[in-house]
Amino acid sequence: MTFAKPATRPENPCFSSGPCAKRPGYSLQNLSNAALGRSHRSPAGKAKLKLTIDKTRSVLGIPDDYLIGITAASDTGAFEMAMWSMLGQRAVDVFAWEAFGRDWITDVIKQLRLPDARVFEADYGHLPDLAKANFSRDVIFTWNGTAAGVRVPNGGWIAADRQGLTFCDATSAAFAVSLDWAKLDVTTYSWQKVLGGEAQHGMLILSPRALERLESYTPSWPLPKLFRMTKGGKVDREIFAGSTINTPSMLCVEDYLDALGWAESIGGLPALHARADANAAVIAEWVARTPWVDFLAVDPATRSNTGVTLKFTDASLPAAKNAAVSKQIAAMLDAEGVAYDIASYRDAPPGLRIWCGATVEAVDVAALMPWLDWAYVTTTAQLAKAA
Repeated sequence: MTFAKPATRPENPCFSSGPCAKRPGYSLQNLSNAALGRSHRSPAGKAKLKLTIDKTRSVLGIPDDYLIGITAASDTGAFEMAMWSMLGQRAVDVFAWEAFGRDWITDVIKQLRLPDARVFEADYGHLPDLAKANFSRDVIFTWNGTAAGVRVPNGGWIAADRQGLTFCDATSAAFAVSLDWAKLDVTTYSWQKVLGGEAQHGMLILSPRALERLESYTPSWPLPKLFRMTKGGKVDREIFAGSTINTPSMLCVEDYLDALGWAESIGGLPALHARADANAAVIAEWVARTPWVDFLAVDPATRSNTGVTLKFTDASLPAAKNAAVSKQIAAMLDAEGVAYDIASYRDAPPGLRIWCGATVEAVDVAALMPWLDWAYVTTTAQLAKAA
């Protein structure tokens, strides 16, 4: 089997799973109205931050009685801010099936050392048994596992009459799937994912039940300044109106506002979902006719439409060679200017990971597929010759 080097290249080779591709038509000139050189606590700075929160609520359809805050340290900062502030009142169940979800296990078991914590894990490609969740306890999960390309199919498994809180890491799911807000008490994501914003800023979205927890419970451990969301036993609502705890980058704020404005211009959340679905469908059609590759996600209902993760299935290729093939394909396509950063995540099984979020164009995904064929055949032929 041979493949000639394709003649058509993706116009945008950015398929990284984070930071992700900038939106179509992006230009630094779009950021010319950034409040640079101004205090983030000035009227101009606070207005920008408040607008960021308001547009986030509008695009994502977040209920009016939920609070939205901008945090430091990306999704990790937002999620740990919530865990350190709210966990400990109840027992907790943690669900994980890839590297990032397992970070939250480390926080719960080794850092916070919660005495009554149950851990439910699954190997890459699978979901743990979500039916084992006990919603009299707090429940922690990742909606979309970026490193595994495995997501929960919906929020139907979450009890509507739960007593505990749900903590949802939605960083590669927000803007790409329908989040069931009535089932989510703590939700976090980062700007550099589905809308292709810049890094280091996280979003923290709290339900009324989460707010009640903040005002009725004080953890036994000390809280760093960056995690403190209450004053005098009450939620500091200024944090959720743009008065960030630390200094944000107003240039990154403007960049995120530009992405939100683009989302509104193309039709909002339905259009964003449709674009991600269309991108993932291109890969699904290619996988169906390609004998050497398959989705890492075993159940089609759990396949991500953002971080699409693939594994090698060629029986003639020794499994020990998979890592070398992954790295070589990624390096070849990077050198060709065809695809950047598509090797599998460092802790995941060797394969490929192609970002298909809304800022990617389906025509670029389609143009990439013949290059994957060419790179795979070329790489495996070289390995066979070297052996």
